[in-house]
Amino acid sequence: MEIYKTLDSDASKEFQKLLNQQLSSSKNLSEGKIVVGKVTKITSKYLFLFIPGLKSEPVLDVNELKQIGLENKIKVDEEIEVFVENIEDKNGEVQVSANKALKIKGWEKIVKAYDNNEPIMGKIVSKVKGGVIVEHTDTGSLMFCPGSQISDKPLKDISHLMREPQKFALIKLDKIRGNACVSRKQIINSHKKEDKEKIIAKYKVGDKIKNAIVKSYSSFGVFFDVNSELDVLVHLQEISYSRVNHPDEIFNIGDKHELLVISVDNEKLQVGCSIKQLSPDPFEHISNYDLNKTYDVKVVKIMDFGAFCELEPGLSSLLHSSELSWTKKNPSAKKMFKIGDVIKCVITDIDKEKRRISLSHKLTLPNPYDELENKYPVGSKVSVTISSKNEYAIYVKMNELDIDAFLHCNDLSYTENGESELSKYKKGDKLDVQVVEIEKSKQKIRVSKKLLDNDPFEFFKDKKVNDTLTVQVISSDPKGLLVKPEGSELKITIKKSQIAINSADARPSRFVGGERIDAAISEINTEKRKVALSIRLLEELKNKEALDKYSDPLSGKNLPFSSLSDKIEKKKE
Repeated sequence: MEIYKTLDSDASKEFQKLLNQQLSSSKNLSEGKIVVGKVTKITSKYLFLFIPGLKSEPVLDVNELKQIGLENKIKVDEEIEVFVENIEDKNGEVQVSANKALKIKGWEKIVKAYDNNEPIMGKIVSKVKGGVIVEHTDTGSLMFCPGSQISDKPLKDISHLMREPQKFALIKLDKIRGNACVSRKQIINSHKKEDKEKIIAKYKVGDKIKNAIVKSYSSFGVFFDVNSELDVLVHLQEISYSRVNHPDEIFNIGDKHELLVISVDNEKLQVGCSIKQLSPDPFEHISNYDLNKTYDVKVVKIMDFGAFCELEPGLSSLLHSSELSWTKKNPSAKKMFKIGDVIKCVITDIDKEKRRISLSHKLTLPNPYDELENKYPVGSKVSVTISSKNEYAIYVKMNELDIDAFLHCNDLSYTENGESELSKYKKGDKLDVQVVEIEKSKQKIRVSKKLLDNDPFEFFKDKKVNDTLTVQVISSDPKGLLVKPEGSELKITIKKSQIAINSADARPSRFVGGERIDAAISEINTEKRKVALSIRLLEELKNKEALDKYSDPLSGKNLPFSSLSDKIEKKKE
């Protein structure tokens, strides 16, 4: 039976129209998309949907709806969003999921909240290693909350938080993997911040706070409770103009005090307070004190580097260890004073801008260096005691004045090696020395022991280069000879190269200790106290002398062959 005679008929056109609509709808459908379906039928096990563009009705399992809490909310003719998993399976049926659609839509909400920095609602559903699992209230999406982000305080028990709807902040999001990390702590802190901002806004610089209660204290200050709404720290330097070693010297827990607001930090939400600024500044009294004048001061604190002293309550200054003594290099304030001692000091400097006072205790004592210049000027002999030594020098104490002096090893002896001579001395040994140099400004004194002995170099004061000396061999080594001129205690080394003209004879081993030999002076410098001897030079001088003698024209007449030469000359004539 022929239904349509021609394609131009009205029925044919209507069919074509419907077909095109169907085809266009199916084009918009694809796997992996969320579409809207209309509920056509509900049974005890299934829910049937109509989705335009599909040749068959998709079916939802009622159990799936129960999982997402929609089994009693969806009715016939109502619409529901589903996720298209498969347009046509092996049985020719369409597979869709309401649960997946809900999660995808929920993830989109989570991403949007993260991008807009907005909190989300969720509830803790289970504990896991390192934290808890949070379920998104709107979509059922699961997120992770680290243990450190559950609360602003450590919690041993979180049972009261389980399955309670509450706000969470999104702190990390992996859009590719679909993972989210949330924080309950940030929400708590944000609320606290809002509350604290309101409290901080009540205070301004210059306000006086009454009845602030001492809550606790530490080495750096005191914590006060202000009106049971704000904790305030008063730093140690703001407690009193007088030096305070520790707050427990002044405060007791529970004491009430008046505070002065000196700063308000709206960013850090902190209020800075002071107690000392409620009283007049004692530094204003500095005009009552004069420079270079002696005053009685009280020791209030002792440190490794000196002591803090008060001119009056609240007006204190550091007495540095360098100003404790004239003679001691590193004096200890702990050994000299104790807290509470009243000592005399001279004010050496007042800096009003820096609010700094400089004190000196040693200026109240006689300067032993003044007495030294008068009693022991340069060139004086003085008795000393060895106080210490190092690898190159000895430090000695001038017994009468309690002043340390410096004695270099090269100033111990004219004749002996300095380092070898140094080893003969020990701490506590007494000896006489001569003052060589006094630097009063640097508090340095140099002394010498050898200057008290006869200078062996005096032996050479009337000697000159090329003079011959008789010396005694002390010892020899591969490098040369150690000799001592007769009539002198000075020991001189003759180098191997200066032993003989002939290198074969330049052997130090040719000579033995105690042997007397002659040598010539090759170099002498009285200013530098330097003299050099040479056997080779003596040989050269003797050879030159012989050559000069026998090269004289008159000297040939004494030779045996002179008469023969004369006869030859006569025959020629």
